[in-house]
Amino acid sequence: MTRDDALAVLQQAELIHSSATVQAAVAAVAGRIKARLAAANPVLLCVMSGAVPFAGQLMTQLDFPLDFDYLHASRYGTHTSGHDKLTWRSGPWIDLEGRTVLVVDDILDEGVTLAAICNRLTQMGAAEVLTALLAEKETGRAKPIEADFVGLTVPDRFVFGFGMDICGAWRNLPAIYARRES
Repeated sequence: MTRDDALAVLQQAELIHSSATVQAAVAAVAGRIKARLAAANPVLLCVMSGAVPFAGQLMTQLDFPLDFDYLHASRYGTHTSGHDKLTWRSGPWIDLEGRTVLVVDDILDEGVTLAAICNRLTQMGAAEVLTALLAEKETGRAKPIEADFVGLTVPDRFVFGFGMDICGAWRNLPAIYARRES
């Protein structure tokens, strides 16, 4: 996407959650995670690339010991819809045997990618796998996984900002937007 195309997309987009709303959601999720995992010494796994802003800000609010790592698995790439094939690109690198793992991701859409990630982490020996999501899309359809911690809900539209991209652009926005429907 060119710079001009990206600017046009943002100009035409609808604000779904303001920066202040997103920040409040991150703080609320952090509070629920602290109540559940403060004594667990968990491994926090950031799902690249979309969860980077959420994981980074979330971590600064978790005032207990944890290990950090990342993984990269995707069905989207630079496309706006998922493909059938899940691509594993990297990690995790920390030994998960017997550990409590908190998977931090940007959005629960169809749930296929997150379910596959959690299954793989269990196969790698994790004693418990929990999930923290910035947003869950209200699709009205059954999903193969239910998130343990969710910050916000978003409509069943293509959303971007705060880690979520549109054709590679706008992960850096502090708020969440939806592409205008045609």
